[in-house]
Amino acid sequence: MKKYIFILILALSITNLNAQEVRDAVRYAQDNINGTARFRGMSGAFGALGGDLSAINVNPAGSAIFSNNQLSFSINTTSINNNSNYFGTQSNKKDNSSDLNQAGGVFVFKNQSQSSNWKKFSVAINYENTNNLNNSTFSAGVNPTNSIDSYFLNYANGVPLSTLEDSDYQDLGHGAQQAFLGYQAYVINPVNTNANNRAYTSNVPGGGNYFQENSVVSNGYNGKLSFNAATSYKDKLFIGLNLNSHFTDYRQTSRFYEDNNAPLTSRYTISRLQFDNELYTYGTGFSFQLGAIAKVTNELRLGLAYESSTWHRLNDEFSQKLVGVSANTTEELAPDVVDPNITNFYEPYRLQTPSKITGSLAYIFGKKGLLSVDYSRRNYGNTQFKPVNDAYFAGINNAISNLLTSANELRIGAEYRIQAWSLRGGYRYEQSPYKNKTAVGDLTGYSTGFGYNFGGTKLDLSYASFSRNNQQGFFEQGLTDGAKINSKNNTVTLTLLFEL
Repeated sequence: MKKYIFILILALSITNLNAQEVRDAVRYAQDNINGTARFRGMSGAFGALGGDLSAINVNPAGSAIFSNNQLSFSINTTSINNNSNYFGTQSNKKDNSSDLNQAGGVFVFKNQSQSSNWKKFSVAINYENTNNLNNSTFSAGVNPTNSIDSYFLNYANGVPLSTLEDSDYQDLGHGAQQAFLGYQAYVINPVNTNANNRAYTSNVPGGGNYFQENSVVSNGYNGKLSFNAATSYKDKLFIGLNLNSHFTDYRQTSRFYEDNNAPLTSRYTISRLQFDNELYTYGTGFSFQLGAIAKVTNELRLGLAYESSTWHRLNDEFSQKLVGVSANTTEELAPDVVDPNITNFYEPYRLQTPSKITGSLAYIFGKKGLLSVDYSRRNYGNTQFKPVNDAYFAGINNAISNLLTSANELRIGAEYRIQAWSLRGGYRYEQSPYKNKTAVGDLTGYSTGFGYNFGGTKLDLSYASFSRNNQQGFFEQGLTDGAKINSKNNTVTLTLLFEL
């Protein structure tokens, strides 16, 4: 017979087991429009323009467009407003953050030989946060049907009772660990006490109307350091290469709470519970980019760029805590509390995100202004956890190919110059990486900005906004109900630029 009070503390447990999900793959495969204020003010439509340090992240040939050496530094402030609807109950959560978003420099070497067709050579180094991962969501409401017990039952059914009673947590796979938690916290019980029992029932009262809260707080970034080289042929064709080093640092803390008002009986029942999870992911990666820009005429430019897969090497630290509070008419005012604390350190693993191709067109109206369009395509279904022959990763990769698809992105930017002033605007549209377009919806964004040229120094300011709907289950198995969330992202960027 299990004790009414059970406390399990496991710290620094080393395991080679896995806990990755499809949503983790999407998180590191996606990027955002970040960088200089000029780049953001035109929604990143720089594939055929170049001449901006952030533009080399779209097309590495862009550094050969520069006429002079240049340094730039950008800071931004981001505000994210998440409006949640969970079974008709509205909730709101806001998150604000500021950071040094971009820093880099380009150095231009002009060929003094009049007989050579290779007019210019440039090298650049640039760091950017490709994706700001700071975000907070909160959802609350009454679920008329499903309880968190289905999460633990989904993992437990098929696992021998002897495994849950006699094994140590650190010796179990991720699925069996979840079953272990549910069993030790009294959320589930075996159908019978036979050691070979593989079927379980719930201690959560039936009847529905479960009040649930889900809070998720995320902090971190995906960063990219680019080493660039480019050259110019007759000032008509520009060719470039990037070698990119990637950095990932991400922490997510989630808390799920549930209670019910079902009438109590003499049978042991769970009245409320709290399930905490914390994930910390960090690592490095590598990718490369190739690009070309052609001046068809003095006004018309065409661009083509290829961005390889990013080969990440990541590490996960994962901890959980489950608190179950029961009420029993035979033990008045004496609830049983189970509080396991678990920390897992997983073996490093690899993640290969999909490649991307970008075609661009720009028209230059002399010194008055310009109009630019970028079109990109990426197949998120090609994302893979590795090694692919690992049974767990094979299952996740199969889910990725079934759930994710190709996504297109359109970016349009314009700039108009009035003496030393520059006025800018942009539009972007990005399709959902999910086939159903419900888990993560399409993205629509707008931007504006201005800049002033002091001569050797330039100051740029931009405002960019985008919105996206999503509805992902609180958990990927069992309790797959999730809130409908409308997310609005607003970013102000300031860039100081020096020409040397």
